[in-house]
Amino acid sequence: MPPSKKRKMNSTTKVTKEAKVSGTAETTTESPSEAPLESMTKSDGFEGSEKSESDGTTAQPNAQNTAAARAQERQEKFKALQARAKKSSERNLKETAAESRRLAADPGLLSSLARKQAVASHNLLKADTTVAGEDFERKRAWDWTVEDSKKWDKRLDKKQRHRDDVAFQDYRQEARKAYKRQLRDMKPDLEAYENSKMAAIQKAAKSGGLEIVETLEGELVAVDQDGTFYSTADSTDFVENRPDRAGVDRLVNDLNKAEDMRMKKRRDRGKGDTEGDVTFINEKNRQFNQKLARAYNKYTSEIRDSFERGTMI
Repeated sequence: MPPSKKRKMNSTTKVTKEAKVSGTAETTTESPSEAPLESMTKSDGFEGSEKSESDGTTAQPNAQNTAAARAQERQEKFKALQARAKKSSERNLKETAAESRRLAADPGLLSSLARKQAVASHNLLKADTTVAGEDFERKRAWDWTVEDSKKWDKRLDKKQRHRDDVAFQDYRQEARKAYKRQLRDMKPDLEAYENSKMAAIQKAAKSGGLEIVETLEGELVAVDQDGTFYSTADSTDFVENRPDRAGVDRLVNDLNKAEDMRMKKRRDRGKGDTEGDVTFINEKNRQFNQKLARAYNKYTSEIRDSFERGTMI
């Protein structure tokens, strides 16, 4: 190898050696300044570990206390639930026993006992009042107000009129009684009626045929503008009404009930007329024999009597 190249390699190795020497020198010079920092960090780390150990020792009793408190709270809630369950079971048992006693008792017997007790107390009060020389009706009226007395008198008058109205008078009165009976049995749906009425008013107000006016007293009054909202004798709007299915079924049931009642009265009309000889085999034959009797009895009564006596030749 040429000597020039050897000289270059020596120079580079020298440079690297010098750099290494300088680096070691720098490190030796810098090491005294870094030593306090390392000692400080080590001391700080030791102190931090001591603090963390002390914090851990203090946090452990706190966690134990909170766990114990939670366990105590859960135990108290469980005891309260147990007490509530016991109380509810006892109450259910008492109600079940009362229900069984009420079902075992006869309601008719209880009502009769209550009625007998009321009659006995009434007779006892009347006897005590008579012995004391006082007016029984006056003393009894002390327990009632004037309004209650008027209602009672009205009720008694209504019952008396009803008793007097039972007998047949004419077909007009019979139709009136049937109409009143149907009114008593009818149960109108007032809520649906109010809803349909409000819907009709709103529809008429939107179309302009009805005007809602508020008076000075705050009352709302509907004013018919063109005379088409309120029904008259010439109105035909009712034909557009479509009743619901329940209303149709109720009407059919009422008609069927009236027909059954009419047929029952018709069947029971002549059941008490069979004191004599039985000359029929069914209901239609009995009715036919009655028609014949009404037409020919006045001619055949003597012949039949002779047949029955055995004196007919």
